[in-house]
Amino acid sequence: MATHRDSRNPDSSRARVVQALRRGPRTLEQLVQELGLTRTAVRLHLATLESEANVTRSGLHRGRTKPSHVYELTGTAEERLSRAYIPVLTQLLHVLSNRLDGAAFDEVMRDVGRGLMTERSRPRGALRERVGAASELLNQLGGLTEVRSDGDALVIQSHGCPLAAAAKDHAETCSAMESLVSEFVGATVRQRCDRTERPRCRFQIEDAGA
Repeated sequence: MATHRDSRNPDSSRARVVQALRRGPRTLEQLVQELGLTRTAVRLHLATLESEANVTRSGLHRGRTKPSHVYELTGTAEERLSRAYIPVLTQLLHVLSNRLDGAAFDEVMRDVGRGLMTERSRPRGALRERVGAASELLNQLGGLTEVRSDGDALVIQSHGCPLAAAAKDHAETCSAMESLVSEFVGATVRQRCDRTERPRCRFQIEDAGA
């Protein structure tokens, strides 16, 4: 019966493996006993979670016959599981907007954007290559972007916004991303984002040599 359930809904049983590991490190055998899943199913889930950098092997547990690997969640997995980031960020922006005037709030957010460059290396090459790298960076942060030409300028156009919940009410959020892209590319960037019902990023990069 367990095998039948595993094959029908692997995502559900994988979520159970994750929940068990949130309570603490477990061996394969401990997960099998605790969850009532087959060894094959648990082994496959652990392999998938390892490949996604959600689970790591943290040591060996001495067993009756031979040591068993101990599995635990990575810090990355805990971050992905958290649903607190968006409401906390949004509330923080509300508080800042009430305590600071518009110019000061905008400058704080630009500092945030520049700070996101910490420990990131800047791309090299022609402007289009650097803009392409910036597009990839935004994709890594949750965007879905593409680069296109607009006269003498290059434009990074997104089909969504990774900070949509905050950008709707606080345009300064886009200023943070504008500063990030500008620092990353090493060129003047102007945000022309759409902050209507479904926010979408749009960054215009001027070619100083044009």
